[in-house]
Amino acid sequence: MVLALTLLPAILLALRVAAGPVLVEDNIISLPLSRRLNFTSANVVQQDLARLKKFKIGKAGVNEERAVVAEPVDNQVVSYIASVGVGSPATTYELIVDTGSSNTWVGSGTKYVQTSTSTKTSNTVSVSYGSGSFSGTEFIDQVTLAPGLVISKQSIGVASRSSGFSGTDGILGIGPVDLTQGTLTNAQSTLIPTVTDNLFSQGTISANLIGISFEPARTEDDANGSISFGGTDSTKFTGSVAFTPVTSTLPAGDYWGINQSITYGGTTILASTAGIVDTGTTLIYIATNAYTKYVSATGAVLDNNTGLLRITSAQFAALQNLNFVIGGVTYSLTPNAQIWPRSLNTAIGGSASSIYLVVSDWGSNSGEGLDFINGYAFLERFYSVFDTTNKQIGFATTPFTTATTN
Repeated sequence: MVLALTLLPAILLALRVAAGPVLVEDNIISLPLSRRLNFTSANVVQQDLARLKKFKIGKAGVNEERAVVAEPVDNQVVSYIASVGVGSPATTYELIVDTGSSNTWVGSGTKYVQTSTSTKTSNTVSVSYGSGSFSGTEFIDQVTLAPGLVISKQSIGVASRSSGFSGTDGILGIGPVDLTQGTLTNAQSTLIPTVTDNLFSQGTISANLIGISFEPARTEDDANGSISFGGTDSTKFTGSVAFTPVTSTLPAGDYWGINQSITYGGTTILASTAGIVDTGTTLIYIATNAYTKYVSATGAVLDNNTGLLRITSAQFAALQNLNFVIGGVTYSLTPNAQIWPRSLNTAIGGSASSIYLVVSDWGSNSGEGLDFINGYAFLERFYSVFDTTNKQIGFATTPFTTATTN
């Protein structure tokens, strides 16, 4: 699937871009990304769970987690990939766009090429993602997101060892900068400015925020979304963006965390609590006590092949809205939005005729400081904005919020 990565620089009026995949329209630069469905023999939930365990540790556990990479790792089922240039002349790397981490690194596939803009530091760098890990050397280099949109002196990791990232070259980390603390083994207290931080500090974008638009997928390769740096793309959402503060509850507050409650139909299944919004997680995960209520209300059963809940056609016809109440605003997942795209059932080891739900068990009851994850299944129905300066996250409806795509 091909997406668009849109960037809103502060001054683009005089910008001229050569013919090719990059488009300039109304002062917005758009460049292609690709959506990859990477299913292995493990089921969907198993492929998410290692990453979720890392979130439970939070920022404070980065050093402890780095030392424990004992279990097998797999790529996430769904990844969104950006083509990013590093060096001059630039080598292009296919990087996972991740709001759940903040280091940018290359080398798991295409090897790093040093050029005149490359400077090796004395630091080694290491990050564990639960679903994968890398370690290597820190370089300072030029990073090109689009013609005319260049970050000078960006810290990047160059992997000498990586696991769990087959088919990609690394990660473009766009999470909170605090997540980089402790990742430089020779400078444990140092924070590494993210690509978004540097775009802002270097005056390329006028606001330190990103806007993300995904759309429901019908095939393994869909052109279905965009990411904007420095502003929001009003063509991707309807109405206005409503913001809510980043939660102060830990460990959710270490990430792009929010407070929300969840109702099914007219019944509250999860009282207001903290969790995170994450572009690296495929499904929606909710605390066990909420999940149990959801299973009871829907009549779903667990499908061992996919790891997902399965419902009958009659149960789908009776399915009610699943409502996420965030900052006093209700964001409703319609019955169609609660199911895995049926055209992709066989791609995850399921039956073509079955109906699977995208809500899964977080694995523990609420009250642990991180009680849900709103992954792609949520983000494909709502536009999201991650505002670093004001420490807030925003959501808006889109033309696909009530789509019957699935």
